[in-house]
Amino acid sequence: MVQNLMPPPPEKRLTFLAVSLGACLLLCPPVSHPQSVQDEPNRTGKPVQAETPEDYNRRLQQLNQSLATPAVDSEQGEYRIGAHDLLEINVFEAPDLNRSLRVSAGGEISMPLLGAVQSSGLTARELEGTLEVRLRQYMKDPHVGVFVTTVESHPVSVVGAVKKPGVFQIRGTKTVLEMLSMAEGLSDDAGDEVLVMRGAGLHFGSDSNGGSANPASQSPSQKQMPAGAADDLSYNDTIKINLKDLLESGDQRFNVAVYPGDIVKVTRGGIIYVIGDVKKPGGFVLKTDQNMSVLKAIALAEGLNATAAKSRTKIIRTDEKTGQRFEFPIDLGKVLAGKTPDTPLKPADIVFIPNSSGKTMLYKGSEAAVATASGLIIWR
Repeated sequence: MVQNLMPPPPEKRLTFLAVSLGACLLLCPPVSHPQSVQDEPNRTGKPVQAETPEDYNRRLQQLNQSLATPAVDSEQGEYRIGAHDLLEINVFEAPDLNRSLRVSAGGEISMPLLGAVQSSGLTARELEGTLEVRLRQYMKDPHVGVFVTTVESHPVSVVGAVKKPGVFQIRGTKTVLEMLSMAEGLSDDAGDEVLVMRGAGLHFGSDSNGGSANPASQSPSQKQMPAGAADDLSYNDTIKINLKDLLESGDQRFNVAVYPGDIVKVTRGGIIYVIGDVKKPGGFVLKTDQNMSVLKAIALAEGLNATAAKSRTKIIRTDEKTGQRFEFPIDLGKVLAGKTPDTPLKPADIVFIPNSSGKTMLYKGSEAAVATASGLIIWR
């Protein structure tokens, strides 16, 4: 018998394809993707956010510009001369009396013909009037110009986790954002809190005899606050400001005023390092109220790569007192499966996840891991 080799009509071919496709969907199991570590924070509904210190400082500069207060034109807002300031004195009718003078620790300058003239606590305009009155006994109508060329009596110390800590001389009143900008922003290990210690700089250099080793802490400088500012100050009080509230809300209430003699301190936050076969290795800054664990740290590193050797994960910890390093092996696969508890971490801990391939040889020992961690990007 001769077989019919003619192809089936188009209607039958479509019916055959539909039946085959339906059978495939019924018989083939759905493809399941392995659960990754970065899914851990999603169960809490809080997405992982990581910012570099550059992003943090960029936000600081933007807020500093937007919250900048206009200069006060009234006499109360003018700079008041203090001890050790350098003044330029010009007597227009008598050029021989022109000179540069430094205010003494007692707040005086010494002028020819006039002798000692009390200057501390006066504005440049007020000192001009005082000198003109004193010179009238020698001249008919003297005109005097006073310019403060160097400020040495209004120090504010910015210390802690900033790029350029130091003592900054200010004119009048500044804000926390302005002082942080003068210190060139936050360092990589900055925490989440800024402390403004009222008047602490006035007593920082006191000696055992009740005097002051720091010229800026002499009593005349205490009189050089802007008019009315002393009523608002309580020396040795500390104002605590949350950096997140200040930078994210932009609320002017958090941008408190800073006066001469204050100390601005940025607290340091601990850093957890995650290195090895993860998607985003680096250091992650800890907040003061944040509890960090291995799973949270790996979630911040955006999870493991497919080639990660989870069972050979290590925690490298340094003893703060002795400086000795210890290694704690953990089986990350069992932690992910819920068979063993998650391990809490301490500041400066290093979580090292090796590669399951021959690339593991690149990370021999804790010394190589620590050296690698020291060159990583710090994420906020």
